[in-house]
Amino acid sequence: MAIATTTTTAISGVSRSSSKSVFRKALDSMITARERQARRYVNGYLLSLDDATLAAYGYDRADLERNSSLTSAF
Repeated sequence: MAIATTTTTAISGVSRSSSKSVFRKALDSMITARERQARRYVNGYLLSLDDATLAAYGYDRADLERNSSLTSAF
């Protein structure tokens, strides 16, 4: 009986650690979506700045435009 209990515990322990809960998957998806939204917002603001200001902050307009086209839904 002790062997069956140990085996059952080991099997249930493996299945719990290898899969994420529905809530965790939803939270991860929401975090990912908000990160993309924040990147789009910041990228849009940076593109509104002039080239001298972008250079002072260490950004390149061509790189920002390239990144904005990669994340665009259209």
